[in-house]
Amino acid sequence: MSAVVIAVRLTPRGGANRIDGWGEDDQGRPVLKARVSVPPVDGEANAALEKLLARALGLSRSSVAITGGQTARVKQVRLDGVTLDEVRARLSPP
Repeated sequence: MSAVVIAVRLTPRGGANRIDGWGEDDQGRPVLKARVSVPPVDGEANAALEKLLARALGLSRSSVAITGGQTARVKQVRLDGVTLDEVRARLSPP
């Protein structure tokens, strides 16, 4: 089974649950930009991000897990059952 880890820059209380596309961090590394409507309280924003990514990628909720940066704006997210190419294709605008 394939798995990939991506960096996600999360904006809690972003007004809506949505993926805003790909960008780069200060070091030029790719980062997915996402926002959720819930505040960063008791892990609610992290859970909303996992649910958002699972739905957008057509994965089960258990196939998406935040593995680093639980309290940081930029998080490391493990996605089971997809390749990086599949992630980029599914989360890039048409």
